[in-house]
Formats: sequence, C-alpha cells, structure tokens
Amino acid sequence: MNDAALLEHFLTAAELPPGEDDLPCSDGIPLETQRHGLQMYLLMEPLTLHWAERQDFFVGGNMFVYFSPEQVRAYDFRGPDVFIVLDVPRRERKSWVVWQEGKGPDVVIELLSESTAAKDKGQKKQIYQDRLRVPEYFWFDPFRGELAGFSLEHGIYVPLEADPQGRLTSRQLQLMLVHWEGKFQGVEAPWLRWASLEGVLLPTQQEAAERERQRAEQERQRAAGLEAKLARYQEQFGDLPE
Repeated sequence: MNDAALLEHFLTAAELPPGEDDLPCSDGIPLETQRHGLQMYLLMEPLTLHWAERQDFFVGGNMFVYFSPEQVRAYDFRGPDVFIVLDVPRRERKSWVVWQEGKGPDVVIELLSESTAAKDKGQKKQIYQDRLRVPEYFWFDPFRGELAGFSLEHGIYVPLEADPQGRLTSRQLQLMLVHWEGKFQGVEAPWLRWASLEGVLLPTQQEAAERERQRAEQERQRAAGLEAKLARYQEQFGDLPE
C-alpha cells in the first residue's frame, strides 16, 4: 500500500484517526537559507533553556502541524517555522497532531523569504486565524528585519503595537520579541530574539556558559584578593588569633 492509499485508509476506516506515528513527518524540502535555520534555532534554544524546569510546554520548528483530514488528503503538510504550545506534556514529537494532542499552537512565528512571504502573510495567516485559532501570530524577515505580530481578538487577528524600541510583547508567553544585532554561530546579522518583559535577553547555551565562566572567574579573583589581603595582614601583624 503506497503512502496515499495508506493515509486514505486511516482517514476513512472506522478505527481511530491517525496519530503522529502514522502520518508523514518529512517532505524533504530544506529550509530557505542558512540564516533561516540559525534564526529558527535562536528562537527555539533560549526559550527551551529559559523553561528548563517546566514540564508543560512544547517548542517545535519546521515540523508538520496536522489539524484536519482534508489537510492530510491534500498533502498540505508543511508547518510553522517555529511554534510554541503551552499546557501540554513535555516530550519529543515527530509532528504536531491537533486531534491527538487536544489543542493547537499558542504562538506561531513564520520566517519570511521572497518565496514564502506572500503565503505567510495571506494563506497561512488565514489558516492560523480561522482553522487553528492560534492566539498569537508573528512573522519576521531574517534579511530585511521586518517584524509584525497579531493577537486573536474575537476570532480576528488584530495587529500588535510595538513599543518605542520596536519590541513586540507576547502575552501568551509573557516575553518580548526584540531586534538584536550580533554574531550567532559565526554569522553577523540582525536577529530576532526573546527577552524578558524587562528587556533582558534570554541567553543561548553558549552565552549561558560564558556567563557562568565569567561568574566563576570573578569568584576566583575575589578569593585571590582576599587571600592576598590576609597574607599582607599576616606579614604586618602575624597570624590571626584563634
């Protein structure tokens, strides 16, 4: 039985609908550019690290989101570039199957390119609004820096207003999306990053490790300074009384 026949069997049989183990999880289509891949990772990794102690979320990227049998029959599998789901068990998924999980994404971010911008701003936005009912939808152009966000209000996407620094707040995540100029994985570029509501960037694993190294070095220098002061005291006054 080929893939199409197998899918039709699952969709029409009297048994349970197909789950993530039954549905395709790859279409062989690569990401647009290296920067798109890095940007996707830069949004996913710091958020996952930020919630390291939580067990009630899922962060996905460039994976299928299934929301209807009609979508499966049309082989319309390609999902969001980045999406976040809250209040679900934290575990690995091959794809996101709405009828299996009981809900869709809470936040979706699409990374624009010349070949996808029209679809991301039109067809996909409509699907996220009308079919998946995603509470917050953002798009970002990794090369042009264009950032926009929308909140679902009474079933309609209403544009989010950026603050004076051009930052957009996600009420769902209680975090901000901010522009950041810097080097990530050897690529100097304008990036989109998560920050706290106070404007503090969520660090990458490398940045967190560097901060820990700097903290340890500061502690070492502090201890060395105290030892030097003690040595000078002992030279002048002798050993400290017990």
